[in-house]
Amino acid sequence: MKIWKRNLIVCWFGTFVTGLGMSQIAPIMPLYIRQLGVHNTSSIEQISGIAFGITFIVSAIFSPIWGAAADKFGRKPMLLRASLGMSLVIGSMGFAQNVYELIGLRTLQGVITGYTTACIILIATQTEEKHAGWALGVLSTASVTGLLIGPSLGGFLDEFLGLQFTFFLTGILMLFVFITTLLFVKEKFVPQRKNILSIKEVWKQLPYPSLIVTMFVTSFVLQLAYYSIEPIMTVYITQISTSSAHIALISGLAFSASGLANIIAAPKLGKLSDKIGPEKVMLIALIVAGIVFIPQAFAQNPWQLMALRFLLGFATAGLAPSINTLIKKITPKNLTGRIFGFNMSAFYLGTFSGSVIGGQIASRLGIKYVFFITSSLLLLNAIWVYKKVFKKLALIDKKRIMGAKIS
Repeated sequence: MKIWKRNLIVCWFGTFVTGLGMSQIAPIMPLYIRQLGVHNTSSIEQISGIAFGITFIVSAIFSPIWGAAADKFGRKPMLLRASLGMSLVIGSMGFAQNVYELIGLRTLQGVITGYTTACIILIATQTEEKHAGWALGVLSTASVTGLLIGPSLGGFLDEFLGLQFTFFLTGILMLFVFITTLLFVKEKFVPQRKNILSIKEVWKQLPYPSLIVTMFVTSFVLQLAYYSIEPIMTVYITQISTSSAHIALISGLAFSASGLANIIAAPKLGKLSDKIGPEKVMLIALIVAGIVFIPQAFAQNPWQLMALRFLLGFATAGLAPSINTLIKKITPKNLTGRIFGFNMSAFYLGTFSGSVIGGQIASRLGIKYVFFITSSLLLLNAIWVYKKVFKKLALIDKKRIMGAKIS
């Protein structure tokens, strides 16, 4: 088996476990905070929001730092650092004595996280050009699969084994990820002895900085679109349901619908981007996603909403692999880690912003406007991608072809 394929298998498993751990902890956070001695409902909501959001904010700050470290010391050391660190930190959350310790550990989790980022960098730099889109598409399904299974697993473990066991299990799984990474991931990396470049120096070395900025914005908008509806999904399901029974279950299915479609479509769209170009897949995906958001505002029942969320998952499945493939294509090899780190910062900020902004729009304007505004952002992003990326790459390819003919 080729090295990049074996590394892809290990990274898929590690990214899956990371997503599983992140998502199974989120639903039980309010219950755990109550168990730690906070009983006021409003206080629980506030502390849950802080404990959930702090990890993403800190991760956004530290992702470029770990990306730079990956460029200097290698990708495998970053995988080992993140997996062992998350094993210890998340496992320790089960021993927290109060909410201050819990928030402190969630902050530390944001500092040491970065397994997924290092995996993306490793696979993007090792995979053959003709298979890059497919490999990154396969890798993107790992996190989605973990996010789908995590909430159900967390609830099951809480029901039968207690809240603390969820943290202990995640810690054990991340330790297993550390061991498999140590034994099976192979990387030929020559350490760079040069000093780490400043952000200004990095930007000067990029051949197409405007394209990179567009990729960052697209990552941000993609996550914002996904998470803008998350805080209000249960409320919306309640509004359009004829019965109040099984609301939690139906809401979970509605969440899972887009993720399931993403798992099915991401490798295929990644492979398609290898054939026709990632910029084309990205543009079409943004347009379709923007359009599909609109009818969600007019869903008459939960089943219509689920069907539309499933279509949305198919549309957005091509975005993350296309963004990563394009970043790899236009970034110098010595800066790959830094640029992917910045892209993950945009990703984390989009996740946090979507969760906050979606709830604010719903409370001030109404739930339907969440769909309308999110749709507008995606379509505006599509216009930006067409003007800044699609046309630019077409011009670059034209110049390359003309240069080849002249030579």
